[in-house]
Amino acid sequence: MNETDKDKGIILALMERFNTQRLPLAQALKTKVDSGELLDESEHQQLYQVEEDLNKVRALIERNPEYKDLAAKILNLWAEITYKEIENQKKQNN
Repeated sequence: MNETDKDKGIILALMERFNTQRLPLAQALKTKVDSGELLDESEHQQLYQVEEDLNKVRALIERNPEYKDLAAKILNLWAEITYKEIENQKKQNN
């Protein structure tokens, strides 16, 4: 199996995990922080894990630039959730 075939298999698995696990989680977390709530420790861990996963696949994305836009959108969604969480924490501390 060559590198391209291996990459495609990994990307397929990652897309499946994103669609079945990460996207529903992101939607739930976004809804929660958009309503002014704070994330709990478990949700913070999940948020951190997704960021770690994205860092791990950076080389994969570099080798497959057709996925750069999708990866950027995913990273942006997680950044929005994190930013809103920080805003909510500041509001609760005032």
